[in-house]
Amino acid sequence: MLRLDKFECYPLTFGPTPIEFLPRMTKALGGRVQIYAKRDDCNSGLALGGNKLRKLEYIVPDAIASNADTLVSIGGVQSNHTRMVAAVAAKIGMKCVVIQEAWVPHDDAVYDRVGNILLTRLLGADSRIVDEGFDIGIRKSWEDAIQSVKDRGGKPYAIPAGASVHKLGGLGYVGFAEEVRAQEAQMGVKFDYIIVCVVTGSTQAGMIVGFAADGRADRVIGIDGSGTPAQLREQVRQIVDNTADLVELGRRVRDDEIVILEDYAYPAYGVPSKETNEAIRFAARTEAMITDPVYEGKSMQGLIDLVKKGYFPEGSKVLYAHLGGAPALNGYSYTYRNG
Repeated sequence: MLRLDKFECYPLTFGPTPIEFLPRMTKALGGRVQIYAKRDDCNSGLALGGNKLRKLEYIVPDAIASNADTLVSIGGVQSNHTRMVAAVAAKIGMKCVVIQEAWVPHDDAVYDRVGNILLTRLLGADSRIVDEGFDIGIRKSWEDAIQSVKDRGGKPYAIPAGASVHKLGGLGYVGFAEEVRAQEAQMGVKFDYIIVCVVTGSTQAGMIVGFAADGRADRVIGIDGSGTPAQLREQVRQIVDNTADLVELGRRVRDDEIVILEDYAYPAYGVPSKETNEAIRFAARTEAMITDPVYEGKSMQGLIDLVKKGYFPEGSKVLYAHLGGAPALNGYSYTYRNG
């Protein structure tokens, strides 16, 4: 029994997210495996929701206890995470500073004015664009922003990219695994594989720890969206170890239980390939399920390819973790102008 209950959780979501069977997608991919989706994209009324809220539910109590007055975080220009940090700050009555680095080599004319960054600004966050390239590690621009809050007499609370290397960043997706187990019991099914996009690491890492409790850690298939897989693997390993200690898993997660597939992140983080775009259209036209070019489009691309390759044994039940991110589509308006 994992000890998630010893950590305070601040409610930011509607509660357990629905799991739905995807019959038209299942049929279109040959019917050999059954495909389901867990809709973490529909998890909250806060600024269109998404996976970061599960993480932030465990971080907010620590932020409040620290007597902070300003949440400070970082992401790309079209970051889902900074949108969610801005939303949470507005919800709990704190100020917010977010650094938006130029992580994506993308030149759509409206890229820095629509989608996630528009919502971030609408929520009242101090959104600062910085011309620096992609890196999942700790960034100087973020450290400078933290210092700027101190310099003006404020009290910052630091939340790293994706909330991932935060000490509590993996807890939310331990909860995801526990939620899935409860839903499996209600539904009378058991999922053989879980597909999830991974970029900064804590969503998959939390799932790995959560599903390690019933021997399914290696069935959490991470689809790399970072394009920096060696750095990503090291970061996921660290988050897994930290989170396993926090919830008292009672053993070390083996390296072979951390599965990250590197074949779908091309040509670069945040840049959709032809296959990513085809996957986005496929999900939309079979199930009206909207995925984005940075995260979910790439994990959907991976799911489609793995099914076609026969990666999953016939009869498998595959759960696609939909993490949200649809607002980013607006930043790629020229790419999808004709659908």
